[in-house]
Amino acid sequence: MDTSADSSTFAIGQFARATHISAKMLRHYHQIGLLEPAAVDPFTGYRRYTPEQIPVAQVIRRFRDLDMPLDRIRAVLAAPDPQARNSLIAAHLAELQRELTHTQLAVSSLRNLLEPAPPVTIGQRTVEATPAAAISAVIERADAQAWHRGALGELYATLDAQGLTPTGPAGGIFADELFAEEYGRATVFVPCRGALRPVGRIDTSTVPAVELATITHAGTHQGIDRAYGELAAYVAQHALAVDGPIREYYLIGRHEAADESQWRTEIGWPIFHTGAVSGG
Repeated sequence: MDTSADSSTFAIGQFARATHISAKMLRHYHQIGLLEPAAVDPFTGYRRYTPEQIPVAQVIRRFRDLDMPLDRIRAVLAAPDPQARNSLIAAHLAELQRELTHTQLAVSSLRNLLEPAPPVTIGQRTVEATPAAAISAVIERADAQAWHRGALGELYATLDAQGLTPTGPAGGIFADELFAEEYGRATVFVPCRGALRPVGRIDTSTVPAVELATITHAGTHQGIDRAYGELAAYVAQHALAVDGPIREYYLIGRHEAADESQWRTEIGWPIFHTGAVSGG
């Protein structure tokens, strides 16, 4: 049917007004095959749209308001059945929820930075060489959180399966390159004694002795950089720093408490121990 002069169809400007999608975007959607006009005049190139296309345009607009990529919108519109379509929409909504959670955490962290920092206690302590079960790998910093969580879970599960009891809090050792170059060696460990049978990524290890300046961070790792900054300033001001990787000790973590507000992470900065302990 020739709709070029049909009064029941819309010119692009009229369709833009009806759908709140600009003519520029409608032309773009036509070019990429997302929303093709019902007809295009072969001489003038004018586009015509039908009333039946309004709901489709409204769906596209709603998805764009939710930042859904155009290729994903195309997949939704081309879905063979409601179940497939709903699965694609649900996946996008889940992604938005993850992004929202990340944004909310970032906003909370920024608000905390704007508030006066609470008093902190910085100490010094000696760590003796400690036998442990450990997993070590060179990783990307972007993957560190997922790798860290998986490795700790694997360590605890293996110790439990072999009937070995942790003799202290789990910890991590992180090379400077992981912070400076976003790629470096990370080691997580759980102190234990007994005949550990190496399995998979897990091997026996001796965590080296070290002198540390320490600070304890409460809660999840969100905002832990603030504690790192406080500790670094203390070490610099007291001229105590020596070369060596940063350590973390998970005094209370996921393995000990489900409530994240109860989690406590001790950060340890290698120092030359003077014997004097002062507060931050």
